[in-house]
Amino acid sequence: MPRHMLPDDEFYQSLPKKRMAAGCLFFDAHGWILLVKPTYKPTWEIPGGVVELNESPLECCMREVREEIGLVRSIGDLLVVDYNRPAGQKTESLMFIFSGGVLSPREIASIRLHAEELSEWKFFAPAALPEEMTSTLRGRVLAAWRQAAGKGGVYLEDQRPPR
Repeated sequence: MPRHMLPDDEFYQSLPKKRMAAGCLFFDAHGWILLVKPTYKPTWEIPGGVVELNESPLECCMREVREEIGLVRSIGDLLVVDYNRPAGQKTESLMFIFSGGVLSPREIASIRLHAEELSEWKFFAPAALPEEMTSTLRGRVLAAWRQAAGKGGVYLEDQRPPR
């Protein structure tokens, strides 16, 4: 039976599934970018992670920031949505980067890493991002950094702004 003729439940089950992840770009007063070092892989990352079932990318970002670095704060505009085609064992995905804004000295001092997931954090100048960062994340982060200087993208949840 053609997909468009299936009952609703079967139709929705037949649709493609995509992986999603969301992260946040935080800056210090000098405009440097906060990166974190996972304990389970050799690369630097931005705070964030995989979007869970029935969780929006914005909700994921806020949850991951709270869990990974202990900060509870509002998250700003969407800076980048990056669609990634399948490559090797990786399935296609959507990656979201939101603006976390500039962290105050007090917020920076209050960063507490989730010890089982992260071993360290550090601010990096955009021109001096670490070599231990994937080229895909580097490209995304630099695009988000450039976008942060302008107006962020549009982000909707259920066809409405979340704020």
